[in-house]
Amino acid sequence: MKLPASSKVITGMGSNLGDRFSALERAMEFIREEAGEITAVSSVWETEPWGFDADEQFLNMVIVLQTTLEPKRFIQLFRSIEGRMGRKKSGGGKYESRVIDLDILFWDDRVISMPGLEVPHPKLHSRRFVLEPLLEVAPEVIHPVTGLTVAEMLQFCDDNSDVRLAARQL
Repeated sequence: MKLPASSKVITGMGSNLGDRFSALERAMEFIREEAGEITAVSSVWETEPWGFDADEQFLNMVIVLQTTLEPKRFIQLFRSIEGRMGRKKSGGGKYESRVIDLDILFWDDRVISMPGLEVPHPKLHSRRFVLEPLLEVAPEVIHPVTGLTVAEMLQFCDDNSDVRLAARQL
């Protein structure tokens, strides 16, 4: 399949270690420099860890960007940015605290399945910390598999974790 010259990619970002605001800002700088033009930025949301216990709260946000990169190169770039920013994975696939986490939520209206990349993100519909900021910047997006809008996914989401606007914003 031939990709368009530019794709709309919606990504989630999160941090719960160190200077969380600086981590989000730095990740956006890398993305602007290396991935494409950021066209929308959500508010910053403070959230409790999802899927594991940690003392540190997360800061989460969603950005929308236009990129000319293809999906495989894009996810490689995200893993590179995470590594350069100091993210260390302990292995075993367990959730853990992190300096930065970058996830591709949507890629235009495509469904992508390749090693290391599933788009739409397979768990986005069950995570309030993703859906709340996503609703701010991309309310018109329709999940290409379920046919649900972001608002409908949020309405049906059974995640009751604490998700609130952060006192400080970028």
